[in-house]
Amino acid sequence: MAPFNERASGPFGCIAQPNEPGVFIGKIALNNPSREYLGYVDKAASEKKIVRDVFTHGDQAFISGDILVADELGYLYFRDRTGDTFRWRGENVSTTEVEAAVSRVADQRDAVVYGVEVPNVEGRAGMCGVVDPEGTLDLEEMSRALARDLPAYARPVFIRRMASVDLTGTFKMKKVELQKEGFDPSLIKKDKLYYLDVKSGSYLPLGPEEYEKIVNGKIRL
Repeated sequence: MAPFNERASGPFGCIAQPNEPGVFIGKIALNNPSREYLGYVDKAASEKKIVRDVFTHGDQAFISGDILVADELGYLYFRDRTGDTFRWRGENVSTTEVEAAVSRVADQRDAVVYGVEVPNVEGRAGMCGVVDPEGTLDLEEMSRALARDLPAYARPVFIRRMASVDLTGTFKMKKVELQKEGFDPSLIKKDKLYYLDVKSGSYLPLGPEEYEKIVNGKIRL
């Protein structure tokens, strides 16, 4: 298997250079049981995981979805998952890195980070759901710590205090429904919401009035 640079095309432009992020792929060998690709029940989904003409004309490879970095000696390091990044303020934000930073400064609470759409604003704003059933999370301290540990574009714009977080069968945090609800208080009845005030650098309560001001551009993010 090897890191694959999706930005490049053609059989000779697919190998990521040292310290350059690339998608981890596995070459498919039909006559080798250890390198066969059996795919999913859904044939369309299986087809999406295959890239062709990667190393030589006519070959096939399986896209794992893992983003890795190889050093000069060929050692591989996990960086992220494809789809677990979003773009905000012209920069790519890694949800994995932000989740780790939030969990670290929030006393190891579970945190789930995802990008949400804001009307008339380019990209997706970072939103973080933090498991805080007792309501004891110190948002002031967290905002100060994240300002120290993360670049400005990567700090969550919205915070959602959650009693719990749903997990998949493989114990990954579910994000699709959270993304659909976004930061709209009318869709989120049980959890408290906050937004990052750019002037004070603090997280302030987000209710219907603040939501309308954000949507109308009266509150800048």
